[in-house]
Amino acid sequence: MAPVQVPTGTDDKSKAGGRMAVTDMGRGVADAPPKVALLNNPKFRSWLFQILLGVAVAYLVYSGWVNMNANLQAAGVASGFGFLGENAGFSVAQSLIDYDQGTSSYGRVYVVGVLNTLIVAVVGIVFATVMGFLLGIARLSNNWIVSRLATSYVEFARNVPLLLQIFIWYFGVLRLLPQPRDSLDFGPLGLLNIRGYFAPKPVWGDGSAFVLYALIAGIVIAIGVSRWSYRRQMATGQRFPSLWVGLGAAVGLPLVVFLALGAPLTWDMPVLGGFRPSGGMTVIPEFIALLVALSTYTAAFIAEIVRAGILGVSKGQSEAAHALGLRQGQNLRLVVIPQALRIIIPPLTSQYLNLTKNSSLAVAIAYPELTSVFAGTALNQTGQAVEIISITMLTYLTFSLLTSAFMNWYNARVALVER
Repeated sequence: MAPVQVPTGTDDKSKAGGRMAVTDMGRGVADAPPKVALLNNPKFRSWLFQILLGVAVAYLVYSGWVNMNANLQAAGVASGFGFLGENAGFSVAQSLIDYDQGTSSYGRVYVVGVLNTLIVAVVGIVFATVMGFLLGIARLSNNWIVSRLATSYVEFARNVPLLLQIFIWYFGVLRLLPQPRDSLDFGPLGLLNIRGYFAPKPVWGDGSAFVLYALIAGIVIAIGVSRWSYRRQMATGQRFPSLWVGLGAAVGLPLVVFLALGAPLTWDMPVLGGFRPSGGMTVIPEFIALLVALSTYTAAFIAEIVRAGILGVSKGQSEAAHALGLRQGQNLRLVVIPQALRIIIPPLTSQYLNLTKNSSLAVAIAYPELTSVFAGTALNQTGQAVEIISITMLTYLTFSLLTSAFMNWYNARVALVER
């Protein structure tokens, strides 16, 4: 009897299937996420620490607020912002809005201080920027005398404290001007004496609003022409004299309307007097000293920023511009400066912020800006230091944030965009 052959294929398949089952089981175990303790989980730890920190900060703020109120009540000092509606009762040397010593409130004083701070900051930024760019370019001039004079100015202005420069301009220059009866007469430009600069005051007549509307329309046209010219140049490579066309629209259009209306403008000229000149408009010496000191001091730092930005542009750019036939002035205006702005703008923002905050030094010469009249005189009269200092700090913080936001927007506009 022949032996019975048992087929082995089934056994082989079973063994293979078993091996596959083992392999799959091993892979399943390997793919399963490891069990981690909750405190060792990075996400849980980060959220836990942030929550604990937030609770601690909130507790410290709450404790400080409670302590402050308890101390103020113990000292008999009133709290709250009701004082802003009370009568201030003191005069302000310069006000861009109507202000009356007998009826104006502390809230009005705050607005006057804010406007005085803004006017000196804005005008100072404009002057410092123009001076800084000219000085920065002059430092790189091939003319030995021009370069050395610019270098000497920058080194002197940067290394003399700003407060001392304010004192120099106020006590060393403006306080040495002649008395009102002996005023320096600049003819149609006005008078200058120890009490300030007395300039002609424009008096607009009927229909002058249309001149303002024409000016706004001219500026809008100039902006539109500039944008159209830029798009045209990017598309075709052909340049359009947008600068001259824009100036023609912004200046020519209101001038035509002004003449068509019969020139509705007269001038109130200052007239010499014994105590002070009468008529015109007055620019107080404190404003002049502060503006000149802030502008000249900040211009020295801006000059170094401009010089560094220009040196940061590759020399090959200038060589290529000269190879295309551009003159030195065209090379600087069309090739170097636009590329240098990407380097200049970020540190330039810091200088603008510094100039705005440094205007608080005006308290040393009694210029009526925010720190002087609100955080100074108003605080001394009301005694509400917490509220007044908080408002003043938030105001300067707002100025800085708005300036930074505008400069960041402009920086994004001129930033190099890859195509």
